[in-house]
Amino acid sequence: MMFSLEGKTALITGASGGIGSALAEAFASAGASVALNGTRREVLEEVAARITADGGKCVVLPASLDSVGACQKLVADTVESLGGLDILIPCAGINRRKRIENVTEDDFDTIMLVNLKSVYFLCQAAHTIMKAAGGGKILTIGSMTNFRGMGMLSVYGMTKAATGLVTQTMAVEWARDNVQVNCLAPGFIETPLTAAGIFGDPVRREWVLSRVPARRPGYPGDLTGAALFLCSDGANFVTGQTLAVDGGFLTGGSWEQD
Repeated sequence: MMFSLEGKTALITGASGGIGSALAEAFASAGASVALNGTRREVLEEVAARITADGGKCVVLPASLDSVGACQKLVADTVESLGGLDILIPCAGINRRKRIENVTEDDFDTIMLVNLKSVYFLCQAAHTIMKAAGGGKILTIGSMTNFRGMGMLSVYGMTKAATGLVTQTMAVEWARDNVQVNCLAPGFIETPLTAAGIFGDPVRREWVLSRVPARRPGYPGDLTGAALFLCSDGANFVTGQTLAVDGGFLTGGSWEQD
């Protein structure tokens, strides 16, 4: 029962994406009432239909998180719709793959806004609600760029590394409010988006798979167990951590041939 989310409420942004939707469905299956946020209402409605068909509870709250006010409103709308907020997963993210010399101001500002600024102020607003309620869980989303520099990912990597650091700071500041803050760092995950990008390119696919000891891409479902643990009562004494779910990518490699 310590891993059950029965009676909990959760807000998941980026719920129209491959990872966000998988987390939303898993959390609903574990008993949570889930607020689904994203910018594509029609996709959110499809996710909601799957959740309700499986007996879960959810509400669709489409919104663009392009300002502090929008972040605050989303948290307020979640509380109004679900009666509270126990879990926040700011999963929305964006990337534009470019070499540093080709990055524009718009590239920089857009990636920073979605991946870092909105995360920061969503967490700030959620903390206020959670503190008043006696506690809660926040799970930020990092990446392999929390740990490694990767070409063509300079701004994206900055936002993810910063997310890992601010996760620790939030964990320190909010520990006495019984709010645990952790970061989930997915490895190379095959989603509808990356299937046409990284994994759709034979050279990139081989680069990834040759460096992952599991010799396969990750899938959104591979992330749900770790996320459920970190947002459950089973992780009440776990805070400020970044957990990589990467098939062994960060552990190193071997000269041994397959």
